[in-house]
Amino acid sequence: MYDSLIMPQKIISALLLCLVITASITAQKRPIPPPTLLQIVKAEDERRWDNDLRTLLSSRNPAIRSRTALAVGRIGNEDSVSALTPLLEKDADVSVRAMAAFALGEIESETAANALIAVLKNTSTPAEVRARVVEALGKIAAALPREQEARQRELGAVILEALNSTDQSTILFGITAALRSRPANAGPAIAKFLTHSNPRVRADAANTLARLRLNSGNDQLRKLVASDLDPIVRANAARVLGVTEDKQSFDALVTLATKDNDARVRVSAIRALASLKDPRAVEPLSARGHQLTQRAFASRPVELNEILEIATTLGRLLAQKEDQTTITWLRELNKSLVHTAPEVELAFVRIAPATYLAEFGTGDQARKKVQETILLNWRAAAGIAAGLGEIAVLPETVPNKAELAATAQSLLRALLDYRNSGLTINTLVTVHSEYAIPDVLRALAAFKPQDLAAVATTQLKESDIIIRSTAADVLGDLPPSEEITRTLAAAWPQAANDTLNDAALSILDSLGKQKSSAANDLLKEALKSGDHLIRRRAAALLKANGAGDFSSQIGTVQTRNTDAEYKRALARIGKTTRAVVTTSKGSFTIDLLPEAAPLTVDNFVQLAQRDYYRNVHIHRVVPNFVIQDGDPRGDGNGGPGYQIRCEINQVLYDRAAVGMALSGKDTGGSQWFVTHSPQPHLDGGYTVFGRVISGMDVVDRIVRNDVIQSIVIKTSRRR
Repeated sequence: MYDSLIMPQKIISALLLCLVITASITAQKRPIPPPTLLQIVKAEDERRWDNDLRTLLSSRNPAIRSRTALAVGRIGNEDSVSALTPLLEKDADVSVRAMAAFALGEIESETAANALIAVLKNTSTPAEVRARVVEALGKIAAALPREQEARQRELGAVILEALNSTDQSTILFGITAALRSRPANAGPAIAKFLTHSNPRVRADAANTLARLRLNSGNDQLRKLVASDLDPIVRANAARVLGVTEDKQSFDALVTLATKDNDARVRVSAIRALASLKDPRAVEPLSARGHQLTQRAFASRPVELNEILEIATTLGRLLAQKEDQTTITWLRELNKSLVHTAPEVELAFVRIAPATYLAEFGTGDQARKKVQETILLNWRAAAGIAAGLGEIAVLPETVPNKAELAATAQSLLRALLDYRNSGLTINTLVTVHSEYAIPDVLRALAAFKPQDLAAVATTQLKESDIIIRSTAADVLGDLPPSEEITRTLAAAWPQAANDTLNDAALSILDSLGKQKSSAANDLLKEALKSGDHLIRRRAAALLKANGAGDFSSQIGTVQTRNTDAEYKRALARIGKTTRAVVTTSKGSFTIDLLPEAAPLTVDNFVQLAQRDYYRNVHIHRVVPNFVIQDGDPRGDGNGGPGYQIRCEINQVLYDRAAVGMALSGKDTGGSQWFVTHSPQPHLDGGYTVFGRVISGMDVVDRIVRNDVIQSIVIKTSRRR
């Protein structure tokens, strides 16, 4: 539906990709022998930096040097900086130098900064290399600890100076590097690009200003929202005007929110109006919301994403106003969506908390109603939990807040105790009521009840890993105590043997917050785990607590891949592999990228071919950002029972990029996402392993809880 509107953006994105394409030209001239590529990929997957890779960095074949440098960057061992630096400074092949810069950025070590700065300031450095150097400096600056704030400012100043370049690739990477490094006085340096002839530059500049909440370019941004032909520029300009609370832009934002022909622009403007807090926006947004809802009730195409954005904004604009027209609208929405939209619950609570609670009845009747809900529909229970939890953060000026809070806590405790409800519910499918409990527990924690530690301790004994992970997080947020340390220690043996490491990692994080010798001793025990992520987390926490540097005990990854599996993944290079994704809204096709991310592609293909994704709900949709799916639980916490390593690459997060969802480095599994629009802040942070080449209009129409019906993999020889 929107593809024709973004054709100029596609052209610009293609031009930007020339940097990546140029970097691979030399590699294409002399391909990497299969045994050597296998050697590199195995070391990379095991996160093993050794003399074999050091030797390959000196290969006479530039393709091998470049691919090895990428592997070294992905491994992330700080000891490899000294081996990559000569490639950056003097390799005869420009693409190898650019890849070395990219790799140093991935390692995020400050020890590489001086070499990168020297290369950047050398006027004879090729533009391709300079662009990747600026990118690397941004990543390094972002990773610096607080005690190195002065160094971060220094790197930020270097990045701003690089923005004086006339090379568009350097400008684009520099704008994102400024976002990461957050240099002082960045506003004027970024705002000057709002008048650039390239719409991608204008859009990225606005993106950075929005994320840094800088108002330096607001005069120009008001012009852009009114007249720029590029929808991403208009959307990003609206974001800036919203987060900087630019009152002068009110009329223009209302026009965008209700009349723009691109949904991405409309939702960005709707969010901006929430930030402006101008009550004049209520009438036009309410009218738009009712118009869209009437279409929904008439079974015509539903702009649900837009409706939910309007509900959220009305909830903020009408806080505690008891607006009956909006309450009626929200009540109808809740009925239509069966309480599965937290946005509606939150808006209802913000506008009329007492009325919201009255919807459940009183006393035992209310408790029975929420227990029936969790036994029938865990998504509805999770939505209700979000609404009940919002009561905890209402202003103290809300009438009878203490009474409302007591009622909300009573209902949350009823949800936690659903197994003892005495209710018998017969359903044809498994409900998985336990999936709602993490949301219920977090909502209860928002009230800070006196018995929260006891409640969390009880939940820490549950069989569901995500419940135990959440309980450990709750305990970690409480004041440190010996009792909490003992509770976490008692829960550790079970967590250490789970198929998923969520609970184990949460326990480690909470132990790290105890900052006691007993807690540190338990962290040292975790260094013996067979899970690389657990060892890495334990070492990081011990170092942060001043208990010593145990990085030498992290070791390599015990990979689950065999040589046959590596060869299968690498065999797709040079072939066309596509995934046809059929959803309840229609089909779209992904062109997979085995050259950029062979193991990630192989993992996705294997899961798809065994029907792992069949009937999985799309659990996350953020308009003008991403759709995300691949979680068999449907709550955003599920996975295949293992993790795969990141394969960070130079492919950019333009519109239609397909990336791996993560909860931290090397935590990918089965969840993946598609971008609605360019997201430069994701570049070099999440693995891109595909691009949607047809059906983006379907992706744009997808809303939360739509269903993947099938994924079919098709492979052919590349012509």
